[in-house]
Amino acid sequence: MCGRYTLRLQAEEIADQLELPLPAEFDWSPSFNIAPTQMVPVVVQSPEKNLRIMRWGLIPHWMKAKPDGSADGFINARSETAAEKPPFRTAFQQKRCLIPADGFYEWKKMPNGRKQPMYFFQKDRQLFTFAGLWSAWQAPDGETLHTCAILTTEPNDLVTQVHNRMPVILPAEARDDWLADLSKEALQALLAPYPAQNMAVHAVSTRVNSPRFNDEQCIAPLENDSAAGRLFQ
Repeated sequence: MCGRYTLRLQAEEIADQLELPLPAEFDWSPSFNIAPTQMVPVVVQSPEKNLRIMRWGLIPHWMKAKPDGSADGFINARSETAAEKPPFRTAFQQKRCLIPADGFYEWKKMPNGRKQPMYFFQKDRQLFTFAGLWSAWQAPDGETLHTCAILTTEPNDLVTQVHNRMPVILPAEARDDWLADLSKEALQALLAPYPAQNMAVHAVSTRVNSPRFNDEQCIAPLENDSAAGRLFQ
């Protein structure tokens, strides 16, 4: 599961690094603690590759609204079964996307029972992209809501010490393939665990447990935390 992540870049930097035009309506501010239901940057191919803002939590197009007019979304989809599962099947076939990020959080259960947040990122600290799915859902008031989910896979040797799943991080050379009209088998082959040797991790403050906190302190390494320091020895 991936339930929190970061994207510390300005809108112009995201567009520049992904070599895409920046839409005039692209409303984005850097975030150190992105949580479900928040609005996030997404890259889709429709028909040209372009940047959009969507809500994190995929609502299938056929989902019925609750009495208050809302609907619950899926923040993650298992890469092994997304092509067959009803909530994701259509999106896997027709609405794949890239979700830019530069780090993500997972929680490690410690011997004393508490959960220690850990921050995973690329060693070079560069932007990467999750493999994602998106959907367009029509609310009862007629508004069309665009939503997305992050695909997950088996953990690599680094993440497995903290969690039994990890988000699918696509190598830069696989991004266009994920958006292309390829066979199911070819798409599935892209959804492998990202190499552990390209990643780093450190323990961070429990401030990230609450999405109310959103600043550089969320990703700052803990100091003098012997328990967290022993995690990866």
